[in-house]
Amino acid sequence: MSGDERVGPPSFGSERDMLRAFLDYHRATLAMKCEGLTDEELRRRSMPPSTLSLLGLVRHMAEVERAWFRRVFEDHDAPMVWSDEIDFQAAYDASESTRQEAFAAWEAEVATSRRIERAAASLDQAGYQPRWEEEVSLRMVMLHVLLEYGRHNGHADFLREGVDGTVGA
Repeated sequence: MSGDERVGPPSFGSERDMLRAFLDYHRATLAMKCEGLTDEELRRRSMPPSTLSLLGLVRHMAEVERAWFRRVFEDHDAPMVWSDEIDFQAAYDASESTRQEAFAAWEAEVATSRRIERAAASLDQAGYQPRWEEEVSLRMVMLHVLLEYGRHNGHADFLREGVDGTVGA
C-alpha cells in the first residue's frame, strides 16, 4: 500500500454529511487495502474452506451497494452483479475475476449509490427492500451499508496481511 490518501470523516457536521463521509472513508479503505497487488494476489484466499479474498470482498461490496441503493430506491428487479439469484455468496468466488472487472463493477455501483443518496430529499426517504418486502429509510440503508464496509474492512486487514505482510491503515 502506498501512502494513506483517504479523506477522514469530519468531527462535526449534519447527520447526513457524517454518514456520507464515513461511508466514503470506508469505501476508500477497501480500495486502499487492494492497492499495489496483482490479480493473483487479490484472488488469494484466506484459508480453506473459505473462498474469501480481497477481490471477492470488492465483488461482494458491489453486490451490497446494488442491493441496498439501486434495488431499494430505483429498480426493485435489478439483477445482481454476479448471480442470477439473490446470492451474495456468489460474488466471493473471484477465482476467474480480475482487478479491472471487479473494480469497474464496484466503482459503477458506488457511483450509482452516491447519485441516489444525493438526489434523495432527506434521510427519511423511504425505499422498498424487496428481499424483506418492507419499506426502509435512506438512513437505515446508509447505516447498514456502512456497517457492511466496517465488517469487511476488518476482513481486508487480515487478508492483506496474509498476502504480503502489510498491516495498518
